[in-house]
Amino acid sequence: MSETLPPSLSAHLCFAIYSANMAVQRTYKPVLDELGLTYPQYLVMITLWSQDGMSVGAIADTLSLESSTLTPLLQRLEQAGFLKRQRDPKSERRVIISLTDQGRALRAEAHRVTDRLVSASGWEIRELDRINEDIRRLRSALSQERPAAT
Repeated sequence: MSETLPPSLSAHLCFAIYSANMAVQRTYKPVLDELGLTYPQYLVMITLWSQDGMSVGAIADTLSLESSTLTPLLQRLEQAGFLKRQRDPKSERRVIISLTDQGRALRAEAHRVTDRLVSASGWEIRELDRINEDIRRLRSALSQERPAAT
């Protein structure tokens, strides 16, 4: 009886993506430290820079996070002075997140994060953009996957 062995770790796409993500976060870290942000906080700020005044639920959906995971991040960003949380007057259950002047001003420095990645990788921005597009297409395809009929 022959046994089929799983592929080696280096042959697993999931590990390549995971380890690349970890390397990207390590590359971002010095700049994010200077900006006073963690990587998850940076993702929240990018979301708000593209659309200010979002609900907690909308931000959570955009980032594929649970609201309960997002709430402590938002609290720390509010304490740092980058955003404010307010109850929606139309629905007391909804909390609206808005950038402060300090949070909006931080956007002018955020390009340094991407600049660091481009510099550290030695790649052209168009090469990184192409990889980004490929990974987003993969994510989209996997998100739409339906279980196989048995």
